[in-house]
Amino acid sequence: MNRKLIELVSRLKGNPPATEEAILDFERSAGLNLPPDYRAFLRQADGAEGFVGEGGYVILWPVEKLLEWNEAYEVEEYAPGLVLFGSSGGGEAYAFDSREGQMDVVAVPFVGMDLSEVARISMTFAEFLEALSEGTKP
Repeated sequence: MNRKLIELVSRLKGNPPATEEAILDFERSAGLNLPPDYRAFLRQADGAEGFVGEGGYVILWPVEKLLEWNEAYEVEEYAPGLVLFGSSGGGEAYAFDSREGQMDVVAVPFVGMDLSEVARISMTFAEFLEALSEGTKP
């Protein structure tokens, strides 16, 4: 994990690291590859919660809960192509958008979840954390 990413997550209360096996199990089950910087984060903390930098609050889900919670929120029905990985701690979910293969980070409301409500935040997980820390996400 690069120095900037470490700095951005330093205030988060993190879980113990995810195993490589847990990450690979999720990728196989979901049929996609997680972004490298997100994988690096998971190898440091399998989910976390708190303030990013001086900015926004975030809850990042453990990799073993990603499939279960995406199914619980019926993401495949209401926002196919999104893979939720966390939330603002309020009404907004954070997700990777796999529809075009780039895995951009987006925000989508939990209530009224729909692809027309997706707001792109960044191209990478690290940029997402940076946007949260600066309060510049849409």
